[in-house]
Amino acid sequence: MKNIRKAKIGDLARIAEIEIFNYRLNFYPIFKNDDYYFNELQVPTIMKQYEGIINNMWVYDDGAVKGFIQIENQEIKKLFVEPVLQGNCIGSNLLIYAIENHNAKTLWALEKNTRAIRFYERHGFRITADKKLEEDTTEYLIRLER
Repeated sequence: MKNIRKAKIGDLARIAEIEIFNYRLNFYPIFKNDDYYFNELQVPTIMKQYEGIINNMWVYDDGAVKGFIQIENQEIKKLFVEPVLQGNCIGSNLLIYAIENHNAKTLWALEKNTRAIRFYERHGFRITADKKLEEDTTEYLIRLER
């Protein structure tokens, strides 16, 4: 698929930035954990975490990395797009790539992240009865599958 390629070590800083911006924008209002979102969640820390799993990551790159997806065993682990670029089909392209090229069938989403859930539903995913607590919180993740 056009503009989607395997992630490289040189992409990790940009991938980390995209994830951090999304976490602060979408999840901080729910969890309100200053220590995690503003002290612990830093680019070098995220980069280090991704070094070992970079083989499971793809980026949307049309001259600049604007989004990424992490896929493991037909499960979408993460899908993030630069917040200012959301709504420009980048996430859709990454998701379609995962479905068509990696037979992605399942993912977990934060129950309160209704915007993301609607996005996945538009792409053929349906909410299942499976639910689990997000680690160290009182918030639930729900499983979607196609």
